[in-house]
Amino acid sequence: MKIKYLSTAFDIAKKISFQKEKTYTRFIVRLSIAATSISVAAIILTLAIVNGFQKSISDKVYQFWGHIRVASVSGEPMELKQEAAVLWSDSVASVTPFINQSCVLSYGPDIEGVVMKGVPANSKIPFIIKGAVFNTQDTSRNDIIISDALANKLKIPLDSNIRIYLLNNGNVVQRKMKVIGFYHSGIEEYDRQFVIVDIKTVQKLLNNYTQIEGYAVGLKKDMPVDKVSDGMLHKMPKNWVATPINEYYPQIFDWINVQNVNKNVTISILLLIAIVNLLTCLFILMLERVNMIGTLTAMGASHSFLRQIFLYQASFICWIGISIGSAIGIGFALLQQKFNLIQLDESAYFIKNLPIHMDWMQVLIVIVSTAIVSYASFLIPTLWIKKIEPAKAIKFD
Repeated sequence: MKIKYLSTAFDIAKKISFQKEKTYTRFIVRLSIAATSISVAAIILTLAIVNGFQKSISDKVYQFWGHIRVASVSGEPMELKQEAAVLWSDSVASVTPFINQSCVLSYGPDIEGVVMKGVPANSKIPFIIKGAVFNTQDTSRNDIIISDALANKLKIPLDSNIRIYLLNNGNVVQRKMKVIGFYHSGIEEYDRQFVIVDIKTVQKLLNNYTQIEGYAVGLKKDMPVDKVSDGMLHKMPKNWVATPINEYYPQIFDWINVQNVNKNVTISILLLIAIVNLLTCLFILMLERVNMIGTLTAMGASHSFLRQIFLYQASFICWIGISIGSAIGIGFALLQQKFNLIQLDESAYFIKNLPIHMDWMQVLIVIVSTAIVSYASFLIPTLWIKKIEPAKAIKFD
């Protein structure tokens, strides 16, 4: 009997929701489905875009510097020692010694103040867009990799020779170097400031073949940076300190974290709009069906049965809207991910294309949360059914 009861409520809800002739009810149902779809699609896209920004920009910084920087407590140069073995753990993917040295780059009549970043010749050089990396077989060569921004500014072609000048103990040291490659990180602060050389080249210029500034530690995927950094402190020599890279570049990571605030505000507004839309929709649909409510009540239908009709009708709106919205949101995100349809100003956003990163668990949470919030909203208008008097309802126009 209960199954028949539910089936009858379902059939009534289906008939009044999807009737073929043009009616006000049909228009309201379609409008509500569209509004729900837009809200769900916008929430999914907001999450995918914010995730994309956070991942793309943080990955760029991590590729350039690693996740953790290990240096001396005083900031003085370190010696390349065996103690670096204590930095390795199951969470660590790479440990790379480096030196940063301020210098002046000269090409023709032009000069530019830059920072030489010395890394081992066999280490992975990120963001290479043209040319070659260092020759690990011939360490006597003075090769250099510069950014395309610096090359364009000083009009330096690939394979050309430049001069580097730096101070060592009060004396000016110079070296002719060959440009073997261009890199492009998209982060203007890096591109206009850093040139990359073999670490041995810098050590030769400084007359100290064991001197380094510190170690760049790269972590495996999804490893907690702060936790690994704290764990290193207990194993390292007392005059060493491990610092998460976000503390060296707070302006970039603060900007990334601000996106969480924008994301939460946007999602809250979209959910509020969706709730108000569904509440308004159901109230209008119930008001239009006051005659039907009165007739069914007079025939002996219970309040529970009437509520069931409108809850079924609201469910149609909810799940059709969620389905369409999910398809639109996921579809657009995947299209952008594959074809890069939307371009950005790289000087402002550090990336050329609108970034997308789909977290399927977040998508599932959006769908389930929207459904829960929708059903909770649907219950409020249906309470009004109890206040309808059959005699007045039948005469209602």
